[in-house]
Amino acid sequence: MLLPLPTPAEMSAWDRETIHTIGIPGITLMESASREAVNVLLEEYGAVDGAAIHCFAGSGNNGGDALALARHLLDLGAEVTVFHTRPKKGYRGETRTNLRWAQKLGIPLIHLAGISLDALPQPDIIVDGLLGTGFQGTLRQDFLDLVRAINRLGQRAFVLSVDIPSGLNGLTGRPQPEAVLADATATFQSPKLGLVTPEAAPFTGALHVCPIGIPVKVQEDNPVRHHLITGRVMDTLPAPTRDMHKGRAGHVLVVGGSFGLTGAPHLAALAALRSGAGLVTVACPAELADAVKGGSPDIMTLPLGQGSAWTEDMADAVKTELHRFDAMVIGPGLGREPGATAFALELMASCDVPMVVDADALFALAAFPEHLKALHEKTVLTPHPGEMARLLGVDTPEVQADRLGATDRFLAECDATLVLKGAGTLAADQSMTCVSPFAEPNLSIGGSGDVLSGVIGALLAVGLPPLHAACVGVFWHGLAGHALKHEFPARGNLASEIANMLPHAAASFIKELETC
Repeated sequence: MLLPLPTPAEMSAWDRETIHTIGIPGITLMESASREAVNVLLEEYGAVDGAAIHCFAGSGNNGGDALALARHLLDLGAEVTVFHTRPKKGYRGETRTNLRWAQKLGIPLIHLAGISLDALPQPDIIVDGLLGTGFQGTLRQDFLDLVRAINRLGQRAFVLSVDIPSGLNGLTGRPQPEAVLADATATFQSPKLGLVTPEAAPFTGALHVCPIGIPVKVQEDNPVRHHLITGRVMDTLPAPTRDMHKGRAGHVLVVGGSFGLTGAPHLAALAALRSGAGLVTVACPAELADAVKGGSPDIMTLPLGQGSAWTEDMADAVKTELHRFDAMVIGPGLGREPGATAFALELMASCDVPMVVDADALFALAAFPEHLKALHEKTVLTPHPGEMARLLGVDTPEVQADRLGATDRFLAECDATLVLKGAGTLAADQSMTCVSPFAEPNLSIGGSGDVLSGVIGALLAVGLPPLHAACVGVFWHGLAGHALKHEFPARGNLASEIANMLPHAAASFIKELETC
């Protein structure tokens, strides 16, 4: 369901424990890594017999992987040349061992300091083993020149990066300031956190996760905070039973809607129904009930007051009805008038059912942040980057520059579950942060967030714990967006079509998993 995403430091700890505590030699791990990387190359490129291959080897373990790769590729009939960044005597440990083995096999070893990068011959394949996940800071000029040379040659060659494209930050996935543009990346044991960010995708090419023998015990004894949400999360959707009825499928209350914004609660309600909720009711000002219902007989309403505006005392009317509902979604289209803000704060403070806080209810919390600590533990907040910025008191570019850091800062002050929307949506609580594998342009449409809130609300209503519901909801929402691009390859789909795609996307995906 969740795949560990170690940071570079956490991956180093796994390596260290495996080698020094368990006793598996580092050279064994390096040999496993190199063989797995060869398999990736054969899968993505094809036979290498007769191919001219340049292996670029840095001084660290990635350089050792590249040198070991050179041996295996030589045995497969390739014409291999290794270009190394340091004098041979400057290599240490397992990397030095692999350099000596390559030398004994007669593989040409050329020190890059002694040649002109502009004079490098054009290869068929490039193996990038310059820098690993431990690289931090900014590329030195000599390595920047090397990265640029690889990318120039890579325009006419297949580029395989070992563990991570050189120049990419293993924590953030951002180039520093440039990185190798790989056609495929063979990353070892688990994808590093930075490799699954949307920023990394243009550099990694096809990302292959290659087991190298880090024992499960080592991983369990040294747990990581970040995880990738995988398709197995869909297996945890509650299975329908032949004798089920609407009352056992969850009753969701959506609270929202204001003049000009009646579509948002309608979309959240529609999404909850499409996610399997047995009943959905929208609470809204009485004069807006018909507009919120939008002609749909499937959506029930709870009209409040006499007019079209929210007032604080409407919270009492909702509170008396809360016992009928299994989960609440508050905020879609609520508006930002003082009455709406006062209503939302009063209702959230006394709500005792699992709750999704979205849109204008988040605006209310940002305006009165002292109310954040009053939220109960079964609350899921679903801000987009702009809303996250308001909650933290910063600007949106600051949030986007460090989404993981923004998530951690928020959770240090609030015990709820957080869903930070956007490409590579994050779902997090105090125990872990989970990353969506999806970055789907078809989800970039007004109302998409309302749909997500409805999905999570429906999952909370059938008893899924908050983080679990958030992870399933985020993946399912992304899956629907992914499915829509086949019908709408240039976008143009509506938010309602995301909601309507939900059951089809789930059924198709689960069927695909069952046949794997």
